Amino acid sequence: MTVCSTRQGDVRGRLSPDGVASFLGIPYAAPPFGARRFRAPAPPEPWTGARDATAYGPTAPHPPYAPPFDVLIPEEVIPGEDCLNLNIWTPAPGPGSGLPVMVWLHGGAFSNGSGSASAYDGSAFARDGVVCVTLNYRLGTDGFAHLPGVPDNRGLLDQIAALRWIQDNIADFGGDPEQVTVFGESAGAMSIGVLLATEGARGLFRRAILQSGACHHFLRPPSAARITARLAEKLGIDPTPEAFAEVPLPELLTAQAELRAEVNARPDPALWGEAVLNIMPFEPVQPALSLPGPDCGVDLLIGSNREEYRFFLVPTERLEVFPEARLHAMATAYGLDPAKALPVYRGTRPGATPGELLDAVATDWFYRIPAIRLAESVPGSYMYEFAWRSPQFASRLGACHALDLPFVFDRLDDPSYAPMLGAHPPQTVADAMHGAWVAFAKTGDPGWPAYDRSSRTTMTFDVDPAPEHDPRADERLLWEGVR
Repeated sequence: MTVCSTRQGDVRGRLSPDGVASFLGIPYAAPPFGARRFRAPAPPEPWTGARDATAYGPTAPHPPYAPPFDVLIPEEVIPGEDCLNLNIWTPAPGPGSGLPVMVWLHGGAFSNGSGSASAYDGSAFARDGVVCVTLNYRLGTDGFAHLPGVPDNRGLLDQIAALRWIQDNIADFGGDPEQVTVFGESAGAMSIGVLLATEGARGLFRRAILQSGACHHFLRPPSAARITARLAEKLGIDPTPEAFAEVPLPELLTAQAELRAEVNARPDPALWGEAVLNIMPFEPVQPALSLPGPDCGVDLLIGSNREEYRFFLVPTERLEVFPEARLHAMATAYGLDPAKALPVYRGTRPGATPGELLDAVATDWFYRIPAIRLAESVPGSYMYEFAWRSPQFASRLGACHALDLPFVFDRLDDPSYAPMLGAHPPQTVADAMHGAWVAFAKTGDPGWPAYDRSSRTTMTFDVDPAPEHDPRADERLLWEGVR
């Protein structure tokens, strides 16, 4: 056991045989229930004595993933109201070491996920000289529903509160508050995209790594209000925070899950606004796209996976049966002219099915093009693409969404990743990717040239990692003035 101090009191963690100390379930804010429901996070209450920090704390309430994703995505549910907590792994517990700090924001479409899972164990980062922090933030209705009289984006306010807690306390765990890198995937990366342009987050982190998410996923207030109204209608209540607070939590979570299924089943912009294309009823609420620009004061590493959208097509058995007419309709909905764009995508994918072409188009709309726009907005940013293809689902899963996570965390042997990784994933890819993340956190340089509009250098992480010059340039050019 080992003890460190925080401003609220001492915490007692566990010291592993390899010298990594872990402190789990430390509150960074008060429980967001009762009078604090749907409010900005409040400071945690102090305690006396050494608080036990050897087990993960409660997770933010969320429904389970729907099949077949429930067996593919690492997930953890730990009941309890004290869900605004964080976890720390450090090779040097106690003040004085000044090590770089990496803070993980989990994904899950703003409705699922947690930082309390073995999949996000930060031991490998601590082993390599970095203090790693993971955290939980409010999700779904509690975190992101647009409600009258209460602040929007409460889940993002939780993230900011955690980052402020880290500024105040991480030095006592061996970290340097001036060298904080925030990194996240999917909804976690999209959260960072908003934080980059949020005044309340300025100065709380020096660097950021955005994996499979950037600045383009949000709901404008009218769309968010429509979704809140529909959720209230399903529950038979008024669309107010007071009415939602009266709904039993299991009933609310069930309605949330049903709402997301309804958005997928009835993709009507009149009902859902931007959520029709984003496929997420809960997202950050903001009036317009906001790119941070060159004065954001944060070093950026940004990227995506080469075949992100296969995650949504292959396990659901839609890849082979997706119709050509629907492909044209989706390309049109994304803003492309199918007659001009689809031949470009077919040109480098001879014999591709409509489902395979949808993967290429949707991957660009959702992930690759937003990443490029962010890199263009902040000169000196670094760009990557994850390209290793999973052997799962008869090798059709490909370099899909979330497949990069075990490589980033260097946890290829974690059983929760096995359904996506399959047997014998390449450790060389984990060494390269995890090593680049550590190098970026320590120095601001992941090990390849920065991205600019002339070279567009993009590091490709595959069995033989190497930088590429402007990969798939013809497809990128299709999105100029569109996305």
